[in-house]
Amino acid sequence: MGLEEIRGEIDRVDDELARLFSRRMALAARVAQEKRDRGGPVLRAGREEAIVSRLLRQAEPELVVPLRQFCATLFRLSRAHQQLLLEGPPPLAAEIAQALADTPETFPDAATAACQGIEGAYSQIACNQLFENPKILYVRTFDAVFRAVEQGLCRYGVLPIENSSFGSVTQVYDLMKKHHCRIVRGLRLRVDHCLLSRAGSAAKVREIFSHEQALGQCSDFLRSLGDVKITVCENTAVAAQLAAEAGREDAAALSSEECAALYGLRILRRKVQNADNNETRFICISRRTELYPGANRCSMMLTLRHQPGSLVSMLDLPASQGVNLTKLESRPVLGKEFEFLFYFDLDADATRPETMELLCRMAAQAEEFTFLGSYLERTTE
Repeated sequence: MGLEEIRGEIDRVDDELARLFSRRMALAARVAQEKRDRGGPVLRAGREEAIVSRLLRQAEPELVVPLRQFCATLFRLSRAHQQLLLEGPPPLAAEIAQALADTPETFPDAATAACQGIEGAYSQIACNQLFENPKILYVRTFDAVFRAVEQGLCRYGVLPIENSSFGSVTQVYDLMKKHHCRIVRGLRLRVDHCLLSRAGSAAKVREIFSHEQALGQCSDFLRSLGDVKITVCENTAVAAQLAAEAGREDAAALSSEECAALYGLRILRRKVQNADNNETRFICISRRTELYPGANRCSMMLTLRHQPGSLVSMLDLPASQGVNLTKLESRPVLGKEFEFLFYFDLDADATRPETMELLCRMAAQAEEFTFLGSYLERTTE
């Protein structure tokens, strides 16, 4: 048998597999109907294991592991199909449909937005890139940004969520779980840190103020300075303000170039971060779900059943549709030992029917599922 004949035989087997798969899913639907009428759980682990054991006895030794993987995938698809039939579409479908009906065609040019810090903070710089004419409400903490949005003090909040060289802003991820807000826009902002001081040279600096993220992004430069005191501040703009108000030439700040002019400081060194391509991702949050045209990212958080293969099965869903997973972050669930909450980012637009179906299947498979938003993320200097 030649190569083309072998491929032809594979095609015929694949056709038969597709027909058998359709038949099996139809039977699974009938099982769901019986469970709806009589009651009973979707998952019966003993039944599934009995099927696997029976099939493995018929398999060649080298195919035992692949066959077990095949069965696990088949059972997962069958359970998800039954669950959708028994429970109907998850609330997510209604949330997305309502947002599509309520959201205007264009993102607003002017709005009131909360930012952590004071004038000159990177959040303010990001806010000015997101909106042409923002009115900024400055608050002290990231938590206060969420609360300002939830309480209706402002329509939006702008927060850093990840840096390209220093990783995630974990506090913001944890607050996404605590507060009920949605991401409506994203921005990748180029961040160049400067050493600012009243001093005439870096050699005179003995104390540096900055935020922990900026300090981490500039760790190589800080090591080169030798014995210098590091003081952590709530924000890089606050650090510049403290350095200016200290009244000492040996005080400096790692902050933005904008803060030099704002707080009367000299720029002793520019671009002192470890990486030249240092970028911070910012998110714009809202109390309501807003879905604007041009969205290129979906974010969600979920927990999974504590059983083998649950994460792999979840990852299979976007992979099987050719959707790129751009971020996977795990955070411990407070009050539960060794259980984790997962944050997913996908290259996808929830306004597309196939994406909404994917999200609904992910929601059906998760133990808990929260849709964080579908939004446009753009890059700017």
